[in-house]
Amino acid sequence: MKANIRKIATFVEETCAEMGRAVDPPTRRAAAVAVIENPYAGKYVEDLSELIAIGEQLGELLTQRAVTALGIPATTVESYGKAAAVGENGEIEHAAAILHPKLGASVRKVLGKGAALIPSSKKRGGLGVALDIPLGHKDAAFVRSHFDGMEVRINDAPRANEIMVAIAVTDSGRPLARVGGLTKTEIKGEDGLR
Repeated sequence: MKANIRKIATFVEETCAEMGRAVDPPTRRAAAVAVIENPYAGKYVEDLSELIAIGEQLGELLTQRAVTALGIPATTVESYGKAAAVGENGEIEHAAAILHPKLGASVRKVLGKGAALIPSSKKRGGLGVALDIPLGHKDAAFVRSHFDGMEVRINDAPRANEIMVAIAVTDSGRPLARVGGLTKTEIKGEDGLR
């Protein structure tokens, strides 16, 4: 099943200074968001396989869009995250069906790697609701410098029968990170944790 996409939006943030200090090189993150029709809006169904297939499709499409927006090779992405918001006629399980069973594999396929779980969030909301996309290092979840998030919104989404789905990627961790823990130079990338 292909997603019935009404709109795709791409966002790029570049932080050049923080607390009066230069961030050099600037930290950059991008998110790509698809606004899609919810095929199960307004009704309960046991089998959510249509949304699971849509998740697989959107994982690849949105990851490619976000990486392209950063203008870097996909293999150099450092962090990732995913989020979805369902309109009022949907349920949280619709967001889960898109985000969890198959979306992650297609994200990792684009990036060439990604041993860590992809942080995620789900919510229900109306027009203009913020998507809070959690971020974490793609190969080692314990890298604290990459615990972050990106907020995006689309003023006319999600409509009652829609779902917004987002993938975010970064080229670095937080600007001026200094809370200790495992550093990115210490990553082994074998278990998704360290």
